[in-house]
Amino acid sequence: MTIQAQESARRARQATTRRGRHRAPGSTETFSRGFDALGRLAVSGVQVSARATDLSTGAVLFSVDDHVVMPTASIGKVLLLVEVAARLQSGQLSPLAHLDRDTRDIAGESGIWQHLHVPSLPVADLAALVGATSDNLATNVLLRRVGLEAVSARTESLGLTRTALLDLVRDHRGPDDAPQLSVGSANELTWLFSALARGEIVNPATSQRVISWLSLNSDFSLVSSAFGLDPHSHRHPEHGILLVNKTGTDEGVRSEVGVLRGPRAGVTYAVSTYFDDTSLPERLAVIEGMRAVGLDLLEYVF
Repeated sequence: MTIQAQESARRARQATTRRGRHRAPGSTETFSRGFDALGRLAVSGVQVSARATDLSTGAVLFSVDDHVVMPTASIGKVLLLVEVAARLQSGQLSPLAHLDRDTRDIAGESGIWQHLHVPSLPVADLAALVGATSDNLATNVLLRRVGLEAVSARTESLGLTRTALLDLVRDHRGPDDAPQLSVGSANELTWLFSALARGEIVNPATSQRVISWLSLNSDFSLVSSAFGLDPHSHRHPEHGILLVNKTGTDEGVRSEVGVLRGPRAGVTYAVSTYFDDTSLPERLAVIEGMRAVGLDLLEYVF
């Protein structure tokens, strides 16, 4: 058996035998559906990392290799939003200060600013675009203004050692570029989002700004596809369900972190997968596995 196969088998045993249980008022459930789904992915060679904690108590509801550093694609943009929000709160940046886009900022794929004619936008609007559509062009313009070094310093000040925004967004990554846009561990990502929800990142006002931008997110294609929410209108509870999340998508990468509140409880979760994205069935299997985790989370809070 190869080392890779042995590692896949080990993850599968962990995912299928470590049955994290949780209790919500009046009932007892398991996360067996999500564990089984992640276990099947691990057997097929997908690298999986996941964690969920109760928002009120901090109790770990389930975890699978949650300490492992994984590629997280656009999730690292949250760290940029933290730095921007902190500067707005301190007065170092004005929310109405216009920033111009430049040819060096151009990056395709995610976002809508690349399709608009307006050549400049206020800082607060750019942050909203990043939160709503993970806008790559807006990300690069904000990064050029605040600096990747400042984002890294802020990340370190928060005590994050396995989570980082590594680079600006690029259409093509060369040998001298960071191999990934961002990385993170499920452990640290759940802590970050729990702390944001509690108003503990920098200060309450800064945390609330970041939460407000992230509450615009319109990507419900992964874990959050199980929650039944309107991706374009969900800033107020629907059937008692309220979500703030961020997704990361790249070739072979599917990742999501979020805070889900319901009538019975609240939960913070992070699920990351890294796989050979060589066929549509392989990609769909990963997405379906992440949705299975979402169904368990929904049962916990609803």
